[in-house]
Amino acid sequence: MKRWLSLLAAVWVGLSTHKLRSFLTMLGIIIGVASVIALMSIGKGSTAQILENIQSMGSNVITISGGASFGPGGVRGAGGSAQTLTMEDAEAIAEQVSNVSAVAPSSSSNLQLVVGSENMNAQVTGTTPEYMSVNNLEIASGAFFTEYDYQQGKKVAVLGSNVAETLFEGTNPVGQQIRMGSIIVTVTGVLESRGGGMGMSADDAIYIPLTALQQTVAQTRTSRGEKVVSSITLAVTDETKTDQVIEDITSLLRSRHQLSTAEEDDFNISSMEELASTLEETSGTLTLLLGAIAAIALLVGGIGVMNIMLVSVLERTREIGIRKALGARERDIWTQFLLEATFLTFAGGIIGVVVGWVVSYFIDIMGLMTTVVTADIVILAVSVSVGIGLFFGFYPAWNASRLNPIEALRSE
Repeated sequence: MKRWLSLLAAVWVGLSTHKLRSFLTMLGIIIGVASVIALMSIGKGSTAQILENIQSMGSNVITISGGASFGPGGVRGAGGSAQTLTMEDAEAIAEQVSNVSAVAPSSSSNLQLVVGSENMNAQVTGTTPEYMSVNNLEIASGAFFTEYDYQQGKKVAVLGSNVAETLFEGTNPVGQQIRMGSIIVTVTGVLESRGGGMGMSADDAIYIPLTALQQTVAQTRTSRGEKVVSSITLAVTDETKTDQVIEDITSLLRSRHQLSTAEEDDFNISSMEELASTLEETSGTLTLLLGAIAAIALLVGGIGVMNIMLVSVLERTREIGIRKALGARERDIWTQFLLEATFLTFAGGIIGVVVGWVVSYFIDIMGLMTTVVTADIVILAVSVSVGIGLFFGFYPAWNASRLNPIEALRSE
């Protein structure tokens, strides 16, 4: 015990005697740890924000889109480029597939919106009243269009918060009119702001009855006269039955589209649960990449620790010789210098954690992006900084312990 107290006292004297050198040694570690904390908190925050957005849209939502079209020479287009879904498909799913609470077919068209001197281009989505419940949309003012509006093909519209702000800045849009392409629609409601989501945000959307859109924009029909839609969105009553619902829909649509067993599906089905899993995995990889980039700063800091500790050994050669002449063993000298390196990197790690947390906090409160500092990030950063102290402090410590006491006493 007395030996360790003596060593710790020697470590403290060695570090406190050269305060500036000790601080400069820690600086690289502080910057490295702070970078790890800040960048990994950004990655974690992005993952949390994505999952929150998906949860707000409903984790029980399934989206069906058209398959891929094929251009000249058999070139395959993007998924959803083929118009293979119909209103009748949506009706069949609602009637024949179990564990489905609501089905909302939709089609979209890019139209110019004009209100007085204000105008903008927007993606106008024609859908059914069920779209609101399927996608967990909430009304800020007014109301979503009704089943009666849908059946009668009423020229009414519900605006996303960003659209309402652009066209009706400072005034209430409900009851006012918008020229939409060749028609005029009346605003019945404005949606609650939702923030960014997957694909087009509801804040930038405008919804009208699908029947009204079909009267306004020329609609494609199949060879059997069925009305084509862009996508079909539906809500599952029990999330544990999602896979079974997807299987049932696949079987039903393949039968309706008269696809042989050798033919691929001419539609795509995706669930929010599947999307959340994929995005979480991707965000996790991004977080690790950010952490790896920040770790380079820690590596540079570790090299700085070794360089300064080597300089420290040269400056304290005579001190080492005196200690050895008074009976200090090689392991005492080795332990002292290794403890100095470990203390410096540990202290630098703690300060780096504080600095990184402060940076992450200000990034978050300033609204630049969401950040999340978790215990595992802090433990990892401090552990790595201590590990760097042990790794890069080993050689200088070993070098100091191997000095010949006679040669050391002769040095000036």
